[in-house]
Amino acid sequence: MDELFEPLPIGKLELPNRLVMAPMTRSRAFAGGKVSELTAEYYRQRAGAGLIVSEAVQPSVRGQGYMWTPGLHSAEQVAAWRTVTDAVHAEGGRIYAQIMHSGRVGHPSLYPDGGLPVGPSPIASGDRMFHPDGMLDHPVPREMTRDDIAGAVADFAAAARNAIDAGFDGVEIHGANGYLIHQFLGDGSNVRTDEYGGSIENRIRFGTEVARAVADAIGPERVGFRVSPGNRACGVSESDVPDLYAALVAALAPLGLAYLHVMEMGNRDVTRLIRDGWPGALVLNPHPVADGSPASPADGAAALRDGVADAVALAQLWLANPDLPERIKAGGPYNEADSASFYGGDHRGYTDYPTLAG
Repeated sequence: MDELFEPLPIGKLELPNRLVMAPMTRSRAFAGGKVSELTAEYYRQRAGAGLIVSEAVQPSVRGQGYMWTPGLHSAEQVAAWRTVTDAVHAEGGRIYAQIMHSGRVGHPSLYPDGGLPVGPSPIASGDRMFHPDGMLDHPVPREMTRDDIAGAVADFAAAARNAIDAGFDGVEIHGANGYLIHQFLGDGSNVRTDEYGGSIENRIRFGTEVARAVADAIGPERVGFRVSPGNRACGVSESDVPDLYAALVAALAPLGLAYLHVMEMGNRDVTRLIRDGWPGALVLNPHPVADGSPASPADGAAALRDGVADAVALAQLWLANPDLPERIKAGGPYNEADSASFYGGDHRGYTDYPTLAG
């Protein structure tokens, strides 16, 4: 596993190892989308990562898609996040904020005005949202106007500036997993007939506009971008994955972003295509086989040796093992993640996983 512990420059940072903590929604924010001291402890415990990418953070009120998720669009939210970044930096760590607009993955119960979520086209996801009163169907979203699109781009940029004010080292733009940018990419969720729909050139337009605006706001060396080619999460479908992502990578490459983060879906051929077209650092959440298993350190080390990645993003292992680098060096053992405490709750299944040191 020696490959995992080599240093790596990413943007303005020098990562001491190539183990990235992947973004994981934990749904433990207070009312008003503010994180807590418990959140600060959770990330502080995992500061041994080469880079932490935070849970998804909404850039606006309408960008929220789930209960109890944090935001970066108010002064109170920025102040709360400062306690997290201070805690990570005090341990010598590095942390990016993942900015995610959920698009059609939302519900009127989340928004003070009771309005509809928005999306590229009036097509429902087909999924549901957890609510204390029961599971709620995602409604048909309101199709975004050009003004809505421009507003969403501006919201991403404003949230990025807020992230820097909150002490984050940079931001990762969430363009994956069925959320708003991915909804624009997929021809199953985007049937627009204007300059944001139809052709591949048009469907990548929104994502590239967001990337350019965020890079202009805080500097491209502080910006990552996440994709998940072929991922059908939240009902998104793409009929032209290789061509679509080759075009997206070609559009993003000139911006000089800090890294591209690929969530692999058992399609290593697409990963290689992206690797060939991406000139900068590539972070891979490695799933060379589409078996649904969590990515492993062995998968990551193999990807580094194979040259398809420069760093490795792991998720569940970080969730259950705050001292993951030490456990990998020792060959384990690894704590098992408690799926019942993934979303919502208190410290249990959040900050109480034991370390090797006890």
